[in-house]
Amino acid sequence: MPCGQQASGAGAARYVVGVDVGSTVVKCHVYDRAAAVRGSSSRKVESLYPRPGWVELDPEVLWSQFVDVIKEAVQAAGLHMRQVAGLGISTQRATFITWHKRTGKPFHNFISWQDVRSAELVNSWNKSLLLKVIHVIFTVLHFFTGNDRYLAPSFFTFSTQQTSMKLSWVFKNIHEAEEAAKKNNCCFGTVDTWLLYRLTKGSVYATDYSNASATGVFEPFTKCWNPTLCNLLSIPMSIYPPVKDTSFNFGSADSEIFGVPIPIMAVVADQQSAMFGECCFHPGDVKVTMGTGGFWNVNTGEHLFASRRGLYPLIGWKIGEEVVYVTEGCMSDVGTAIKWAQDINLFTNVDETAKMARSIVDSQGVCFVPGFQVSVNDPYLCASFMGLKPSTTRNHLVRAILESVAFRNKQLYDMIVKKVHIPLQTIRADGGVSNNSFVMQMTSDLINKKIEKPVNTDMSSLGAAFLAGLASGFWTDKEQLKKLRQIEVVFEPQKDLEEYKPAMDTWLQAMKRSLHW
Repeated sequence: MPCGQQASGAGAARYVVGVDVGSTVVKCHVYDRAAAVRGSSSRKVESLYPRPGWVELDPEVLWSQFVDVIKEAVQAAGLHMRQVAGLGISTQRATFITWHKRTGKPFHNFISWQDVRSAELVNSWNKSLLLKVIHVIFTVLHFFTGNDRYLAPSFFTFSTQQTSMKLSWVFKNIHEAEEAAKKNNCCFGTVDTWLLYRLTKGSVYATDYSNASATGVFEPFTKCWNPTLCNLLSIPMSIYPPVKDTSFNFGSADSEIFGVPIPIMAVVADQQSAMFGECCFHPGDVKVTMGTGGFWNVNTGEHLFASRRGLYPLIGWKIGEEVVYVTEGCMSDVGTAIKWAQDINLFTNVDETAKMARSIVDSQGVCFVPGFQVSVNDPYLCASFMGLKPSTTRNHLVRAILESVAFRNKQLYDMIVKKVHIPLQTIRADGGVSNNSFVMQMTSDLINKKIEKPVNTDMSSLGAAFLAGLASGFWTDKEQLKKLRQIEVVFEPQKDLEEYKPAMDTWLQAMKRSLHW
C-alpha cells in the first residue's frame, strides 16, 4: 500500500488533520496537499438527558472519543503521527463547561446548546421591567445616533440557546462553581477550550473569535467579553478565557497523548468552519449547511451587520489583521426530522427519500411543521403533521418533511436578501441533507438561484484543516485553497416559484396553527 510505504520513510509526506466535534457525530479526516481524504474515523456523540429538557455531554467520554478518532483516522491513512503537520479543531457552538482552575476538575457535565434548563430564567427576564427599560434606552440612542451598535440591544431578548442564561443558572445552582469564581478559581470553556486545555495538559487556556462570538456573551463590535451583560446576570468576568486568532499556533498536544507533540494550528466554530471549507472568502458569498439543524451564513466582509430579528452577527474568523464578519440565520430540526422519520420506519434508507418524494405529484395538502427542538421565536411550537387524509401514504409524509426544509430555506433566504444589503454571490451547500437532490432542487427553484454542492459534504472538518494548513505553511494562501474545491453538482432553477405558491401558502397556514401550543 503506497501510504504505508510513505509512512515507513520517517515523515517524508506531510498531512493535516481536521476534527469536527458536532452535535451528533465526532468526525476526523486526514487530508493530503490536494485536500483529498486519506483516512477517516467517526464516533456517535452520546447525549445525556438527566431531566426533561436537560441535554448534557460527559466531558470524559467526549475527550476519549476525540482522541480515538484522531488515532484511528491517522492509522486508517497508513501514517505515523509524526507526519501530521497540524491539527485543526471545529466544534459545536455554545455548548460549555466550567471547571476548577487549579485541579482541572469539572463542576458539571457539558451543558449543550440544545439544553432548556434556563427556560424559566429566560421567560422571567424577557418579561422584566429592566429589559423593557433597556429596550427604550437603546431605541432612543439608535434613533439619535444612527449607530448600528445600539440597534441589537433595542429589541434584544434572551433565549435558551444562548450561553449567558445557562451560565447564570450554573452560578445560581452549583455552589462549588460560585465559590471557585469568588476566589478567581473558575474556568469557563466551550468545547474547543476544554479540548485545548486537555490536549496541552492544562498549559493552554484559550478560545478563538469564532467560538467566542457564538456564545452570545462576546460583543462582536468591541471584540471583548460583554461586561454589561455579565454584570446584569451576576456572571464573574474572571471566568472567561483569552481570545486568540482562528488560524493560530495554539501550542502542541502533549506527546503522551499521541506519542509525538502534534501542533494545534486552528480552533474554529463549526458553521464558520464549514464556511471556510466552502471557500466563502468574499463579501456576499453564502453557505447553507443542512445537518442536525440548518444554517444560512453570509460573508459580510469587514462590515458587521447589527443583529436583526432572526439574523445574528458573528465573527467568521480572524487571521492576523484580517477579521471577517458573518451574518447567520438558523432553523432547527432539519436532519433531526429526517432521522425521526427513519426511526418510525417511514423509510429504510435516507437515499430513498428523494425518490419517494418524486414518485408523487405533490404532498396532497399534507404539511409537516418542525418543532422537536426549541424554537428561538416560540418555545411552545408544536411539531405536527396537518392535512392528513385516508389516501395519505408514506410518500406523502416523506415529501411533506422534505418540502418543509425547502420552504424554510426560502424563508431564511428572503430574510437575508431583505436585511443584508450586500449583493449575494455564489450559494454553496453542505451537510448531510445537502445530499438529498429533492430538497436541493426545490430550494434552487424557490430562491431562483444556482446552488453548488461539493464532492465531500463534511465541510466543518475541511475548514478546520484549511485553517490549520494555512497556519502551519502546509498551504500558502486562500487562492491555493480555492483551486482545491471540488464541486459534485450544481442545482439550477427548473420550475417557476408560482408553481410552489399553493403548497407554501398551506404550509405557512399550518405553521401558524402550531404556534404557542
